[in-house]
Amino acid sequence: MLQPNERIDQLYADDIQIIQSRDVFSFSLDAVLLANFPTIPKRGLIVDLCAGNGAVGLFLSRKTKAHIIQIELQARLADMAQRSIALNQLEDQITVYPIDLKQMFTKIKPDSVDLLVCNPPYFKNLPTAVKNPNPYLAIARHEITTDLEEVVMMASKALKMNGRFALVHRPDRFLDILDCMRRHRIAPKRVRFVYPKAGKEANILLIEGIKDGKADGFKIDPPLLTYDENGQYLTEVRGMLYGS
Repeated sequence: MLQPNERIDQLYADDIQIIQSRDVFSFSLDAVLLANFPTIPKRGLIVDLCAGNGAVGLFLSRKTKAHIIQIELQARLADMAQRSIALNQLEDQITVYPIDLKQMFTKIKPDSVDLLVCNPPYFKNLPTAVKNPNPYLAIARHEITTDLEEVVMMASKALKMNGRFALVHRPDRFLDILDCMRRHRIAPKRVRFVYPKAGKEANILLIEGIKDGKADGFKIDPPLLTYDENGQYLTEVRGMLYGS
């Protein structure tokens, strides 16, 4: 089941086991936040783009009866996701495709998705950008194989009318994200900023939009603080990780 340098971690809140590897990929708090942020359909179809080792889709599976499709370019990560699905006996609910998101419409129909979630590469692929020498981590963090524009464009094509799009990203890309969503017919509806602790700048952004939604009605959720002054998780984040 496990390959060299792999381990099994557990998200206690959702009773999910997940295969991780420091060598290629381990999910971070971003994935847990994203899985707990959007309005989740009870049934239908959910797509997880840039799925990595499958964390977001696995965490979502406990909150819905919808079928979940995961799209992950890197074959090693897609294989880890597939083995985690088997580990949790979720083969009937989650399907992984080890393909580029440019090929997603060979597996799903346009205008068919109820919710599309994505934890994309955060950093622009600039010539001056310092990239991780590990190619798995470089692709996960930098816009090498895809970028924000393509992610939002593909999401818009995949979503049915009034389908929802949810993204976790960095606050410094907020204006880019708003422009991009509106350009591709996704009306931004709700945003939440996540702060490492009181008195610090936000370091994570969660945003949700509706395909062909009305332009008005945008809301800013209360701020989410991750840690207290002693470096311990605060109540809301602790609940996402370990349950109530």
